Amino acid sequence: MSLVLRYAARSDRGLVRGNNEDAAYAGARLLALADGMGGHEAGEVASSLVINSLAPLDDEEPGGEILSKLENAVRAGNIAIAEHVAEHPERDGMGTTLSALLFTGTSIGLAHVGDSRAYLLRGGELTQITRDDTYVQSLIDDGRITAEEAHSHPQRSLILKALTGHEVQPTLNVREALAGDRYLLCSDGLSDVVSASTIETVLGEGDVDTAADKLVDLALRSGGPDNITVVVAEVADSGFAQTQPIIAGSALGEEQQHAPPPDSAAGRAAALGQQQRTPVKVSAAEESADKPRRHWRLIAVLAVLLVALIAAAYGGRALLRSNYYTGSENGSVVIYRGVSGSLFGVRLQALDERVCFREPAVPGEKAKAEFLRAGESRPGCAPLRLTDLEVATRSSVPNLPSGGHDEVQGQVRLLLEHLLPNCADHARAPLSAPAAPAPMPSIALPAPPPPSGEPAPSSQSPFPSIEPSIELPAPPSEVLRAWKPGIDCRERLG
Repeated sequence: MSLVLRYAARSDRGLVRGNNEDAAYAGARLLALADGMGGHEAGEVASSLVINSLAPLDDEEPGGEILSKLENAVRAGNIAIAEHVAEHPERDGMGTTLSALLFTGTSIGLAHVGDSRAYLLRGGELTQITRDDTYVQSLIDDGRITAEEAHSHPQRSLILKALTGHEVQPTLNVREALAGDRYLLCSDGLSDVVSASTIETVLGEGDVDTAADKLVDLALRSGGPDNITVVVAEVADSGFAQTQPIIAGSALGEEQQHAPPPDSAAGRAAALGQQQRTPVKVSAAEESADKPRRHWRLIAVLAVLLVALIAAAYGGRALLRSNYYTGSENGSVVIYRGVSGSLFGVRLQALDERVCFREPAVPGEKAKAEFLRAGESRPGCAPLRLTDLEVATRSSVPNLPSGGHDEVQGQVRLLLEHLLPNCADHARAPLSAPAAPAPMPSIALPAPPPPSGEPAPSSQSPFPSIEPSIELPAPPSEVLRAWKPGIDCRERLG
């Protein structure tokens, strides 16, 4: 029995956001969704780069080690982000989530990073087959909050793992493909506002196009606070097999800057999007008759633009004064005021505070963060370096959401919950000399009996007591694993 995929993809910027940082791809073999972050078009670029790096998998023949193929493609996308940031330093901190499925005809491989989600609907039951790489999910796993409480947690947007150009290990697994299975990839613009039970109901209704349309519509009806992107696919055992890929979101809008090869699946899909924007040629007579009307229209447009620029100037000034976000400078965690990026060569942010912390006075206590203004220092307060944090947490520092001053300071305090242990606390203690072995008890051997007719010997035996000395080996010293600074522990400065 030959299995095929039927698929649909939809993306909407939502009712609040001014741009769409999501990107999606749906093809005969590859389903992928990325939710970019970083602002100022950086998130759009990051998600587009990763999707374009995975798109060639859709053209490859089934077979081989699908997880290796997925991992290599994810790594290529991450490298593409690093190279782009090297060429455009103002976009440092941009990144993206990723959930991708690769279909071989009999099995489906999964690669996942971040808080986008993949669901499987099998036998009418919906299962989330990815785990959110987020701070609130770690709290749920530890039993500190419930899944319901996570929806309103102030740090629900804190992502612990994302593709930012730094080394990251995606979650990889493979499962059997069964006819009738339906898969859903979605950004948090859907999963944050539409319940799992509603998703389960809608995903099982109609064909994949109908399900995709309904899911996006439900998110919009719920306020559409974020970009909404869905990829819906069904495993079928017969009938029509789709071959034309679908690209949605920023991956389609960025095709001029990051154009895929024209003979590839991604290139063919991008060409379809360009066809809808082909200009219509206007005759000379029509153009001449329309000139007066065009003149007044131009004046009206310029007037509107002038008003918009004035409003933007006031609004931008207010934003630069009231917006804060976390970042790093010379390897240390800092708080900036303003927005990331520059305008006409002028930086739109300024260093507001440096972060330091004090070592806990009592083992087991939590370190406490303190915030220093420029030029300020405090004895005993060590700068918080990225290498002081757990490896998986470091990439989240530039990706934390911006906001008010108190809100961003709260995010930094939460980072200290992921502080590495102090290397000095795990140094190997000197071994004491082994204790001398206890002497064995004396063993008195009886004297031999006297010959017949001879007097018995005195009670003093001519044979001395024998006290054997047995040397016991010293107990083996404890073998401790070598702790690596910056990986397993942190080094204390000063």
